[in-house]
Amino acid sequence: MHLVALVDAPDHVCCRYRVAAFRPHLEAAGHSVEAVAIPKWWWSRLLLYRRLRGATVLIQRRLLPCWELALLRAAAKHLLFDLDDAVWLRDSYSPGGTHHPRKSRRFAYTVTRCDAVVAGNGYLAAHARASGARDVRVIPTCVEPAAYTPASGDGHTLVWVGSSSTLQGLERVAGLLDGVARAVPGVRLKIVCDRFPRFAHLPVVEVPWDGATEAAEIARADVGISWIPDDDWSRGKCGLKVLQYMAAGLPVITNPVGVHPEMVTPETGALATTPEQWQAAAARLLGDGPTRRAMGAAGRARVEADYSVAAGARRWLELLGTLEGRVARAG
Repeated sequence: MHLVALVDAPDHVCCRYRVAAFRPHLEAAGHSVEAVAIPKWWWSRLLLYRRLRGATVLIQRRLLPCWELALLRAAAKHLLFDLDDAVWLRDSYSPGGTHHPRKSRRFAYTVTRCDAVVAGNGYLAAHARASGARDVRVIPTCVEPAAYTPASGDGHTLVWVGSSSTLQGLERVAGLLDGVARAVPGVRLKIVCDRFPRFAHLPVVEVPWDGATEAAEIARADVGISWIPDDDWSRGKCGLKVLQYMAAGLPVITNPVGVHPEMVTPETGALATTPEQWQAAAARLLGDGPTRRAMGAAGRARVEADYSVAAGARRWLELLGTLEGRVARAG
């Protein structure tokens, strides 16, 4: 089967983790995978749709105008939709709030016209089903554990990795993080990003993001942290940074929102809501090397079992096999 993924850009984080990462496994099974950036102009998109006649087409995240989707539906042999965010909403930081009726209507139109929907978590899958999707598969955002080599930190370093847009969440809890700094002497926060905030009491180690060094920079810390707002947009998030921390052999401290409670258990880290809980978790994990290493090892094992590229590829191969079976039965 020839799978063509229509993406924002081949080097976009969503394409890298949700399409390109699986390519070797799918090609080893006899499929071919192509990632194509969705053209900016509508006439260029029409020319592209004509070229896709007879292909299996995966639309990644984009909610196309209904007339365009109808043309693509008519051209494609199979049409799939992949989402790793609550794309029917605005994001948590939108001044207009998260609700977006036009996006919601377009999302329902999209998923009802696809042969299958690939969702990054159960919340996204449930909404796709409620919107009328016929076949919904949960394939988490996956990481390659072999890309992360656990290392020894200095017992003082928290780490956060992400984009400047998601950094807004960290900035919302500046007071909470400053409280950790006051409660845990010597603690610092390594930020791997393209922008760096300032905190009143918490020292920041600035590490410009680089795909070649990201994994090593995470692994050289002690504890990974994440915080997301408690809203519907955040419930659609797929926990990539948490998985990166776990793959690197780090325990995790995060708030219990969305997929976080599924990923972070008492064996792999701590779920914390109040400032006191964050302070206690940081003090315990930074101060207890054996516990920290044991949790890190448990987290890495969890990634290898459930969130590795190999595990995700098995789910993709099952889906593609189902599509091929439908064609065989129809023929």
